[in-house]
Formats: sequence, C-alpha cells, structure tokens
Amino acid sequence: MDMTFPAQSALGRRWQSTTFRLLSVYAVVFSLSVMLLLGIIGCALTGDMEREIDVVMDWQLIYFDSMPDSELAGAIHRRIEHERMHANYYGLFTPQGRFLAGDVLVYPTGLPTTRTGKTLDLTLSLARNEQTPVVRAMAERRNDGSILVVGRDLTHILRIRETIINTLVGGGIICLLAGVAGGLALSVRQMRRLKAIRRVTQHIAQGDLAQRLPIGGRDEVDMLAHLVNHMLAEVERLMHEVKGACDGIAHDLRTPLAHVRTLLAHAAERTDALDDAALSQLLERARTETDALLDRFRAMLRISEIGTLQRRGGFGEVLLDTLVQEVGELYEPLAETRAIRVVVDVQPVDAIHGDRALLFEALSNLMDNAIKFTPEGGVVRMTLIQTAAGPQVDIVDNGPGIALAERDAVLQRFYRGESTRHLAGSGLGLSIVSAVMRVHDFTMKIGNAEPGARISIECWSRTLA
Repeated sequence: MDMTFPAQSALGRRWQSTTFRLLSVYAVVFSLSVMLLLGIIGCALTGDMEREIDVVMDWQLIYFDSMPDSELAGAIHRRIEHERMHANYYGLFTPQGRFLAGDVLVYPTGLPTTRTGKTLDLTLSLARNEQTPVVRAMAERRNDGSILVVGRDLTHILRIRETIINTLVGGGIICLLAGVAGGLALSVRQMRRLKAIRRVTQHIAQGDLAQRLPIGGRDEVDMLAHLVNHMLAEVERLMHEVKGACDGIAHDLRTPLAHVRTLLAHAAERTDALDDAALSQLLERARTETDALLDRFRAMLRISEIGTLQRRGGFGEVLLDTLVQEVGELYEPLAETRAIRVVVDVQPVDAIHGDRALLFEALSNLMDNAIKFTPEGGVVRMTLIQTAAGPQVDIVDNGPGIALAERDAVLQRFYRGESTRHLAGSGLGLSIVSAVMRVHDFTMKIGNAEPGARISIECWSRTLA
C-alpha cells in the first residue's frame, strides 16, 4: 500500500494555476500590443509632423521665389536678424556649393534640390554658437543656378512626441501592473480553494467518505465540486450498504459457528468413550475448520472496527523504540519453538503521533506472518531506523517471499499467495495491517529480501498541505 503523492514546489503549484497561466499569456500579449501601438503612434506622429513642416518650408520657398536674385541674400539676412526663436535656418549657395549667405555654412550632404523634405539628425553646420539641432531641411535650385536651403528645428516637436510616448508607456506599465496584481489576487484566491479541495480529497483517498468538497465560489470549480459531492454521497451510501451487509453476515454467522464448535466439543467427549479413532479424527478436523472460520469472522469484524474508528481520536505520542522491542520480546518464545532466531535492532528515533494499540497490533501481525512463513532454523529481523523523513520499521524474513505480481493482491481480504497456500491462515493479517496504516496515513511497502520478504513501514504522514 503506497499512498505517496508527488512533492510540489511553491513555484510548480503556482504554475499549475490556470489563472496564473492565463495572466502570464495576457501580460505577454499586452506588452507586445503596447510596443506595437507605440511604434505605430511614433511613426504616425513623425510622418504627420514632417508633412506639416514640409508644407511650411514649401511656402517659404515660394515666398523667396517671388524675390529677385539680387535681393535674396539681403532678405535672408533680415529674416535671420528678426528671428527670435531661431526655429528656422537658411542657406544660399553657388551652383558649386560655395556659401553665399545665411546661417547654414555648409550645404547638407545628400539633400536633393527638388523641394523634397529630409530630416537631418545633428549634421547641420550652423554659424550660430549653439548645439546642432535635429532639423527638417528642403532645397531648390533657382533660375540663376544658386541653391537655396530652408530648414526648420524639430526639437520642440520631438519633445511633444517624446512626452506622448512616455505618457503611453507609463500608463501601459501602470495598467500592466494593475492587471498583474489583480490576476495574482485572483490566483491566490483560486489556489486557496484548490488547497482546501486537495486537503479534502486527501482525506477521502484515506477512506473518509464523509468528507465533502468546499463550495461557494459560484464558478466552474464550484459546479464540479457539487457534482463530485453528489457522487461521493452515492458512493458513501453504497459503501455503507455493502459494509453493513458484510458486517451483519459476519456477526450473525459467528454465533451459530460458536454453537457448532461447542457441539463438536461435546461430541468429541462422547466419542472418547467409543474408542473410535476415525470418528475422533473427523471431529477434530471439523473443530479445526470451525475455529478457522471463527478466526476469519473475527478478523473481518476487526478490520471493519478499525476502519470505523474516530480518526485520530485516540492518538497520542508513541515511542516506537519501546513498542518495537515489546513486539520482538513477545514473539521470541514462539520463534524459539521452531528454532527461528529473532533479531531486533532499534535505533533512537523521534516520537510519532499515533494509536499505540493499533500500531502494536499491526506490528504483531507482521511478526506473526514472518515467523509463520520462515522455515525452521531461519532468521526474522525487525529493525527501526531514523530516516530524513521520519522513523521506518523493517521486518525481514528468509521465507518464500511475496511475488511482485501478488504484492497488491495480498493486501486484499482472504487472498493467499501461491507459495503459502499450504500453510494455515485466514489471509486477513495484512488486510488488518493495511487498515491500521490507512488510519495513520502511513505507508507500507512490500519488497524482496532475496530470499524472503521485506515489509517496510514508513511512519510519517504523506498528506499534502
């Protein structure tokens, strides 16, 4: 019987939350969408600003076209002198590109003379003692062959664009953080519900069918919990009916069998006077079979009694080292009658929380089985060690062992292994041990001792928090 559940880290449990996974996908999609939106906004703003500035510079060129070539240099000089914000730049060059007038000292490389706007990023050479700005420039070739360059500062427009984009980025981050915080809050709430459901299902798996899943969320999980609770109610009802019928049969038959055994005992007393050996032998076999049936019914009722115990109601602190030594001392005389050596090896271990009487009964059943199936002159070892998880009891014999294919079946009622059918027994000893382990939430493992069987009892709870 192994009721081990896989260990899970906090991160693993968090990633198993559907809410958290959906939130993560949403965060990625939201971030990519914001980046795409910012790119579109940046391109749209830049394109619109460039078109507006190109229109302004085109009108400036039209204005300068209306002037005679001889007056153009003076007009540029006057425009520069009266420019207060220095948002516009002008330059007049010869057909060969030599400077004639204006505050643009060098003709910009690659600037076409076809009235086509071009953005110059910190490459404009100016006469003013100032930092070179980002400008939008446009040039045309006049009738006399000279080249007129008009530029407009983009600094304030770029600041507006930067402010808009920063505002969008800040707002997007705030929205993302708010979404993450809300999603995490929902995830924590869901995880609390799932932890409560996991605790209940753990108790149900241990045999407590009276437990019910918590409800009240009014969502898909709540709907599923209602369906599971309805199913559990039906399963519990059916199990109680079957259990009641089996217990009733066992209880009702135990009394008639006891009467039959008494009658057989009286008959045996009378046959002693007849001196009929064959009849006496038959009566003795009948008494033996009757005793075996009574033992089976007692074991069945004991298993039922253990299963219906108030969970952990009689639990307390149990010193396993003392308990193991007592069981070993109890079975040493029985083992000596068959020349079997019992070896008890006890290490100091931590105290556990459990029912001492039930644990004593379980270990006694295991020792009884080990001695029963060990050949004369064999050895039965009972060891108690402290592992990292908790105390562990091992009972090892050198008998026929338990085949791998039968290790689950031997925990069922009345099952007898192929190699041990010739020995007396009811097939209920390990069933009683299994019932005690379920009550304590301990784990029993059946292994191979080569030769013989190894029964390991892990005395720590596997219940998940």
